[in-house]
Amino acid sequence: MKLKEVVSWLVGTLQRNIFPRLEECCERPLTEKEQQLVSILEVVQVEKFISPNYTQRLGRKALERRAIARAFVGKSIFNYPTTRATIEGLRTAPNFRRICGFVRKVDIPSESTFSRAFKQFAKIGFGDQVHEALVERFVKPGLVGHISRDATAIEGREKPVAKPQPPKPTPRPKGRPRRGEVREPKAETRLERQCHQSAQEALEELPVHCDVGTKKNSQGYKVSWRGYKLHVDVNDCCLPISVALTAASLHDSQVAIPLMKMTSERTDYLYDLMDAAYDAKPIYEVSRSLGHVPIIDKNSRGKDVIPLAPHEMIRYRERTVAERFNSRLKEDFGGRNVMVKGAEKVKLHLMFGVIAVFADQLLKLII
Repeated sequence: MKLKEVVSWLVGTLQRNIFPRLEECCERPLTEKEQQLVSILEVVQVEKFISPNYTQRLGRKALERRAIARAFVGKSIFNYPTTRATIEGLRTAPNFRRICGFVRKVDIPSESTFSRAFKQFAKIGFGDQVHEALVERFVKPGLVGHISRDATAIEGREKPVAKPQPPKPTPRPKGRPRRGEVREPKAETRLERQCHQSAQEALEELPVHCDVGTKKNSQGYKVSWRGYKLHVDVNDCCLPISVALTAASLHDSQVAIPLMKMTSERTDYLYDLMDAAYDAKPIYEVSRSLGHVPIIDKNSRGKDVIPLAPHEMIRYRERTVAERFNSRLKEDFGGRNVMVKGAEKVKLHLMFGVIAVFADQLLKLII
């Protein structure tokens, strides 16, 4: 079944069966935002990723963990800044509470229980599991035209870690080597190592601590932030395919190859679209070796360069979907409300927003 047919069937099921039955059980009709929550939860189905024995010996039942997971998705959709605000929303909005799975106010767990559940979800990579399953179900069966790659700043709420100073390299003697002299080869750069590494091996080498990043904004001025950087691959329909979180100071090009390999494992696509930050020879080589056509804006580096060909420029304009995704994640799905500390928890907070954007954008395809 094609993607459009799947989404059309899903939307029809929501409108004919789920919404009317929910409104019969609720005290008042569902608002537009509550209907959006129901639709996204029906697509994502986070409760299926919590097994029945997902509980500690003296802990809460898994049924409560499922409701908490649904509430965290609702937190991203309603753009609540904190867990405390989410709990307050559950208490004051009966429809929101029942959609998540809490029948009465007394069934809502405490803030500390929410925090413990969030910590457990972060430890097992819960958000990545849900997102990968969504891509497997809705994107992998088809062929993707363009993958747009970009990174965005994520402001944190923790003290930045001092960047470790790399050891000074041993000075190499100048000139050509003498007859019979054997010199050590130059150490591989990170991009060169990534060419023969797997996606997971390359990602494990990247720094993921909180630090200070700097970049030029759209007006050409340098701006700095404290926190992290989110790297994402987005297809033509604005669906996020692969996501990685790194330290804010890491250059965008250092994540291109592992993302490229990860996305190639998840779906078949034709073109890699990247801005001038990714203009590096190893990135071109890996893209072509994976069967893709790299279209990367040229980085002049102070020299004259040949601009993109007209047909390449037309395809390059499709890269704006990555910018739209970053904007939606930050403005509408909690990307600016990062109150947790630690890379694992920050990644999970953002992943709840990522899967919510994925489902919401998927439902928009039929409209």
